[in-house]
Amino acid sequence: MSSQAQTSLVPAPLTGGKLVMGSFAVALATFMNVLDSSIANVAIPTISGNLGVSVDEGTWVITLFAAANAVAIPLTGWLTQRVGQIRLFVGAILLFVLSSWLCGMAPNLTVLLGARILQGAVAGPLIPLSQAILLSSYPKEKSGAALALWAMTATVGPIAGPALGGWLTDSYSWSLIFYINVPVGLFAAAVTWAIYRDRETPTYKLPIDLVGLASLITWVASLQIMLDKGKDLDWFNSPVIITLGIVALLSFLFFVIWELTEARPIIDLHLFKGRNFLAGTVAISVAYAVFFANLVVLPQWMQQYLAYPAVNAGLVTAPLGIFAVLLAPVLGKILPRSELRVLATLSFLGFAGVFFMRSNYTTGVDTYTLVLPTLLQGIPTGLFFVPLTAIILSGQPPEKIPAAAGLSNFARVFCGAVGTSLATTGWNNRAVLHHARLVEQASPDNPLYGAALQSIQSTMGFTPEQAVAYFARSLDAQANMLGLNDTFWISGVIFIAIVPLIWLTRPAKGMASNAAAAAH
Repeated sequence: MSSQAQTSLVPAPLTGGKLVMGSFAVALATFMNVLDSSIANVAIPTISGNLGVSVDEGTWVITLFAAANAVAIPLTGWLTQRVGQIRLFVGAILLFVLSSWLCGMAPNLTVLLGARILQGAVAGPLIPLSQAILLSSYPKEKSGAALALWAMTATVGPIAGPALGGWLTDSYSWSLIFYINVPVGLFAAAVTWAIYRDRETPTYKLPIDLVGLASLITWVASLQIMLDKGKDLDWFNSPVIITLGIVALLSFLFFVIWELTEARPIIDLHLFKGRNFLAGTVAISVAYAVFFANLVVLPQWMQQYLAYPAVNAGLVTAPLGIFAVLLAPVLGKILPRSELRVLATLSFLGFAGVFFMRSNYTTGVDTYTLVLPTLLQGIPTGLFFVPLTAIILSGQPPEKIPAAAGLSNFARVFCGAVGTSLATTGWNNRAVLHHARLVEQASPDNPLYGAALQSIQSTMGFTPEQAVAYFARSLDAQANMLGLNDTFWISGVIFIAIVPLIWLTRPAKGMASNAAAAAH
């Protein structure tokens, strides 16, 4: 089809009430998706307790959602061409509603994880399609405003998610963190269909790379299960972990070879030949892995070792989005005339500073000391996604931009799931190491240990046995605190270490036009 014919198929921008309600409905679907990726973070200890599993097993609720979401993202382009943009978007919302209801009804962890996998899979098209639909609703000269609106919606989730999830979990039931999607999703689907159904995109019957898709699912699933179960099964001392590792490696190698030689690959790996795409995608994926993993482990630690109720843990992490939201419209104005590599570098250095601040926590940390780094983290968060995405897409021909956006989003979301697994495992391993070192000092031959027990008995009126038990609990809390501090410190180092990746890219221009091209 000629470019002139394609242009004639692009509907005119919306105006008036249709523009307002259409933008609101699409933004609401985005908000629902982003909210669901963070709302469960503070509820994991409660969910785990209610379902009779460990917190480590409960973390699968987050990682399997992210892994399924990552696999589904590359299918968005093919599904859009087969089904149509609007039908796919509305259908994904309705399936998201169904899977959310199934999550809330889950009687055990197995059913909950199955529903979360479905939820993550159907959520795959929501983010890229919401960007595309919003951009098609506004005149081309207002594309920056459309992107700013999308960015604000996407960053409100980290504000509302933890606090809302904590409040619903503490005051009512963890099931409500999933049921809340039902009325929101039904409203968003109904309004979107009413306004956009006559703006459907053309459909084409294109073949799908079934072999590539099967190998993608195989290596992603094998690797994710290996990372999640590694600690419980003693890693490579377990034949199960060895088998999963071999399957993941072989299926990944097969996937790479197949996709490089397939005429219509599900993922175009040739995109990695571009310097901006390669360096930018690695940078955003590693950064997001560290960023997202810390959003998971911080509220877990507060609930398990500081005795914070879920709602309080959510309120502590909620300020993350404040500066991110405030910076979104400003960023939309300054982005076209800014050096994107400088903005991305400032973002990484800001993240490093925040994590170094957290690496000095103690078991007696107060709420202000917990909230301040989270509030400040909103600044680098606001400078994070858009500049790096613009760098990744810069220099790509228009016909390659949708594939480039899909592949970079796949890498980012999948690395978020992997990062969560690695962070929880690393935190546990460091805590075990610190626990062993502390126990070495807690021997009857150490006069400081004896003095500590005497002090506990005299100040709290404990028996010798109670004093020993209290000391053991305190030692465990201290070991976990030191292990988490190590996790924070390593996170800061990683952000500094990946700054050079940004400067391997060439100066990038034309963010709005690239994003608009990605939408179509």
